[in-house]
Amino acid sequence: MDFSDLPTDHFAKADQFTRDLYYDVYPSVDPSSKLLSQNGKIILVTGASSGIGRHGIALSFAKAGTSVLILAGRNKHDLEAAAAEIHVVAPTVQTDVRVVDISNETQVKNTFLELREAYPRIDILVNNAGAGGSPLPLVEIDAERWWYNFEVNVKGTFLMTQQFLQLNGKDSEVTIINVTSAAALNSFPCLSSYALSKLCQIKLQDFVRAENPKVRTFSLHPGIVKTRMTPHAFERFSRDTFELVGGVTVWLASEHATFMNGRYMSVNWSVDELVERKDEIVSNGLLKIGLQGKFGRS
Repeated sequence: MDFSDLPTDHFAKADQFTRDLYYDVYPSVDPSSKLLSQNGKIILVTGASSGIGRHGIALSFAKAGTSVLILAGRNKHDLEAAAAEIHVVAPTVQTDVRVVDISNETQVKNTFLELREAYPRIDILVNNAGAGGSPLPLVEIDAERWWYNFEVNVKGTFLMTQQFLQLNGKDSEVTIINVTSAAALNSFPCLSSYALSKLCQIKLQDFVRAENPKVRTFSLHPGIVKTRMTPHAFERFSRDTFELVGGVTVWLASEHATFMNGRYMSVNWSVDELVERKDEIVSNGLLKIGLQGKFGRS
């Protein structure tokens, strides 16, 4: 793909839903704001050893005053480094490092068996861990490499979600935030596996809410942040900050975002305008994935 002729804000504007777009944290999504306080909450973040999970989401929840941050990932050394960074920012926040491959069913089940012993409840699950391979066109890529994204992004998200719901019990009023991608809404041949797996991630929240309407679920596009997963072709568009992703994630976990339950949003969109348009969004069923048309027998 050659995007060299496009402006650096092209992808944010291509999926623009609000008048204003943001690329860095702003007052309404400042995690240190009392309005977004997560005081007393126990929060589990996957993919917390690096990138968005470590430098954006986990640190932002720490600034929001959460009680316990469970940091899940595959690299123990990096998870411990993330915990150390959190202690500098928020010394009173308790961190709990859990080494787990979310695509491994046995590891996930064993992790949650241990978590059940430590916590009677976990309030928020942020499914941030993900894979973003398959850089070649569909007709060229090896099938096993193409499928790997589904193992992590779909199976991994499912396993974590399933065990999280089981730990909290039936009819629990908990929150699940899936870090997905706008790629799910677009068709780039080189991102076919990634895009399809992220689309499945978005739809998974519908099944969760169908089984338990009390669960709040959200799908969040993190924008384009410069991480080790960022494809080379997209690096020049990496304008979004870790702080923005973290701040918007904390906002979704707050009561201010209740109306966005079961919906998709981008970190670039203005949360203030989303709140202003709340009635329009809810009454018209906006920001949900579905097939448009008139169906059924008349």
